[in-house]
Amino acid sequence: MIDVDITGHVGTFKVKANFVGSSGVTSLFGQSGAGKSTITNMIAGLLRPDRGRIAVDGEVLFDSQKGIDLSVRKRRVGHVFQDARLFPHLSVKANLTFARWAGGRADSRPVSEVVELLGIGSLLDRRPGNLSGGERQRVAIGRALLSGPRLLLMDEPLASLDQGRKADILPYLDRLRTEAGIPILYVSHAMEEVARLSQTLVIVSKGETIAHGPVADVLSRVDLGRATGRHEASALLEGRVVRIDQEWGLSHVEIGDGQSVQVPGLDAALGEAIRLRIRARDVAVALQKPEGISIRNAIAGEVKSISDEAGPYTEILCSAGSQNVRARLTRASVAQLALQPGKQIYLLIKSVAIDRRQSAPASGLANDDAVSAQTLV
Repeated sequence: MIDVDITGHVGTFKVKANFVGSSGVTSLFGQSGAGKSTITNMIAGLLRPDRGRIAVDGEVLFDSQKGIDLSVRKRRVGHVFQDARLFPHLSVKANLTFARWAGGRADSRPVSEVVELLGIGSLLDRRPGNLSGGERQRVAIGRALLSGPRLLLMDEPLASLDQGRKADILPYLDRLRTEAGIPILYVSHAMEEVARLSQTLVIVSKGETIAHGPVADVLSRVDLGRATGRHEASALLEGRVVRIDQEWGLSHVEIGDGQSVQVPGLDAALGEAIRLRIRARDVAVALQKPEGISIRNAIAGEVKSISDEAGPYTEILCSAGSQNVRARLTRASVAQLALQPGKQIYLLIKSVAIDRRQSAPASGLANDDAVSAQTLV
């Protein structure tokens, strides 16, 4: 668990961070310049807060009242940056071995375990200059893990990669999340990464953490639009594959209350737990269940709230059983349909809008069988 409550400054830029992250991945999300890296540098010990407290799994790293301020080395934070920062004159194996030596911990995990986890066995004799961007980042993550960290801090690790390289490395981050066995603090301004990997989401804006909590809860908040970006407004639905239609290539994901969402081209088995990210701009609203249209998903719901905006658009938050969905509509449509809190509606979601398969935990549906899961963005 990560527990942060600090204030500080860098020049005239002020920082105020207060959040708690549970096990797994805690993501700091915000636009460029929001202060994410400044906060993580304070956690790592590269910058000193003015006051406050930082603790990881009960170990206090900084406490201004008690005079505790552990050095960077003693904090044992494995840092992965945007650029891999590998030693160019050393082989991959030598980079990994150096990290284990630099960490100075006899109980550091075996190199072979990290090599297998990240799929870098075939790269050990090569040098960084002969690796792709995604391969270099995997080696950088392995080096951080072998330093014996109590916390893995990943600062925009995919920002310098193109979409193809991101797709290559994301499956390894999925494995890392479930198998590393240490808290991970993930920094990003890409919502698709955050929705895929996180258990806890922290929103950063103008140097402050303005919201934090379970990722589905934070994404369903319509009051964070300025900080998260209107284009990325979305919500998460968790469900389980209950039917696979081989003829049409559609998987039926039950989301509760006997309702399901049809998803095309999903590589998932029956019973597999799934997390669906639904963008607000991909949701339409109807007062009755429509017939004779191509949209295959019509989910019964209820309006919970409507944002008060002056422009042509507004957002409504709707319940779909015990879960939430956001829809971005014109204010004219809201008026024409006489939408208001408590009104029964149908949420229309095009199957083709759920088109990118990514794996991630559906934590709300986890069971003792440790079912795997996927996120569709």
